[in-house]
Amino acid sequence: MAAVDHGNGESFRGTVGEDDETERRSHRSDERRREKREERPRGKETKSSRRGKDNEDDGDGVAAIEEPAAKRMRPAEENQLLTTKTGGAYIPPARLRMMQAAITDKSSIAYQRIAWEALKKSIHGLINKVNVANIHEVALQLFKENIVRGRGWFAKSCIQAQTQSPTFTHVFAALVAIINTKFPQIGELVLKRLITNFRKAYKRNQKATCLSSTRFIAHLVNQQVADEVIALEIVTLLMETPTDDSVEVAIGFLKECGLKLLEVSPKGLAAVCDQLRTILHEAQIDTRVQYMAEVMFAIRKDGFKDYPSVMKELDLVEEGDQFTHPLSLTDEYNPEDKLGAFYGLFASYPF
Repeated sequence: MAAVDHGNGESFRGTVGEDDETERRSHRSDERRREKREERPRGKETKSSRRGKDNEDDGDGVAAIEEPAAKRMRPAEENQLLTTKTGGAYIPPARLRMMQAAITDKSSIAYQRIAWEALKKSIHGLINKVNVANIHEVALQLFKENIVRGRGWFAKSCIQAQTQSPTFTHVFAALVAIINTKFPQIGELVLKRLITNFRKAYKRNQKATCLSSTRFIAHLVNQQVADEVIALEIVTLLMETPTDDSVEVAIGFLKECGLKLLEVSPKGLAAVCDQLRTILHEAQIDTRVQYMAEVMFAIRKDGFKDYPSVMKELDLVEEGDQFTHPLSLTDEYNPEDKLGAFYGLFASYPF
């Protein structure tokens, strides 16, 4: 292309044709981009397309911004999430705290649901962390809670924790004994449920449940929450039709509360030991269980010195302050399982 002279001594090549070529190229590239955009699946949107949709004008000159679903939730739906049994759909902890703080009406079901869940969690946490060193502090914290309303969860948590950690049975029994001094109905509820569990497990031949239930009952006898009569009834029932499992459970039960029976009912303990000796001489049980029976007689001869009824650290209740429940193994008891359910209003709660 020829140079163009402008008269000032300077010259440059004409760019008219080049500008036209550049425009054609830009137009073709725009068409290709438009075709590629149309070929993309509608379900997949790029960031630019989503940004364009978000910034679309709604007609008033204001960009329409879609509000998150959680923010559009109605108050009735929020209350429904709080009042469902499992809490409904997952709610982030920060938003859950905001929703709970927004409920100020203490007579509403949503507020009482929150209070009920907090009470249940507090009782369960305190029982799980109790030990010999902190049992006094844990008992004081339990007294600060609404333990009467949560007595169903207290009994359930104690029995579950003892079943999972049978070596801490004496600690849980001491805690029940402390609570029983102020609220005897709670100690009675724990004992009723233990008796019911033992009877069901005995009929179903569930050895593990029988061992845990009888061990808990034995320590409640040591703490004078339960009467010694029920201890003699349990041992008599277990050795009435002797089997390897029943005799093993009876021997373990005697080891735990034998010293207490020796103190309060020596004749009853002697009768039980005579019955065990008869079973041993008749060889109605396995060799392993026979050896356990011989060890039991040696322990009794030594006066149960290796099996104290109550540890010094757990002897926290005065004898005159304790309330003993004269429950029998042959009576029918209501375990009151409905106490663990949420009933909404305090007026309808089965106190």
